[in-house]
Amino acid sequence: MDLDQPTVGLPGDVRMPLLGFGTWQATGRAGYDAVLAALAAGYRHLDTATMYGNEEEVGRAVRDSGLRREDVFVTTKLPPDRVGRERETIEASLRALGTDHVDLWLIHWPPSSPSDSIPVWRELLAARDENLTRAVGVSNYSTGQLDELVQATGETPAVNQIRWSPSLYDRRRHTEHRDRGIVLEGYSPFKASDLDDPVLTRIAAAHDVSPAQVVLRWHVDHEIVVIPKSVTPERIRANADIWNFSLTAEELRDIDALGG
Repeated sequence: MDLDQPTVGLPGDVRMPLLGFGTWQATGRAGYDAVLAALAAGYRHLDTATMYGNEEEVGRAVRDSGLRREDVFVTTKLPPDRVGRERETIEASLRALGTDHVDLWLIHWPPSSPSDSIPVWRELLAARDENLTRAVGVSNYSTGQLDELVQATGETPAVNQIRWSPSLYDRRRHTEHRDRGIVLEGYSPFKASDLDDPVLTRIAAAHDVSPAQVVLRWHVDHEIVVIPKSVTPERIRANADIWNFSLTAEELRDIDALGG
């Protein structure tokens, strides 16, 4: 993988770019165009899911981008209602994406029946062992639910993808992930952010960037993976343009404090 932007290590010598491109609600031609624009803007990490209904467009954009498959990190997710149909689901995802493997496969939400949790996790581990995915993890799991998987199988999820932003910052939760060696990946970075907050606007002005760029850089400087989404080419490019500045320790602390 082209390592010209920051990555975080996952088990199995997998490198995951800290900045990714979210594709929720980006479907059809607009979804395809957005992913193509993101790859042209420099993103090398795409986040999709079976539930998004756009794996085909994501896969086609990767092929049409001219990039090598190994230079793009692709995540997809298993819907919670596919308990017992995990293998069938990953095979359908791979067909739609037009690839023989994904880089990360996540359980999208904890299964509604807690008794299904461990069997589903074992199926993800089996898919990893068969090289259908390079790494496996979860999404929207509590720390207790993470620990349950590890205690039952001895296998730690590589990633937990959860809603995250400065106003949702939870130092304890951040530390719990780090202590367990689980990468924290944040989604909806702007939805739960007040981009007019005086702290964000002051720090943005100091670096001559936008508050949205500050929010993304805050994730990256904390080594938290972030997956902004947009279908607007200008915004897609702006969200990728966060490598020419970094936040000071004091600025990071000020932004952390927005989490109250």
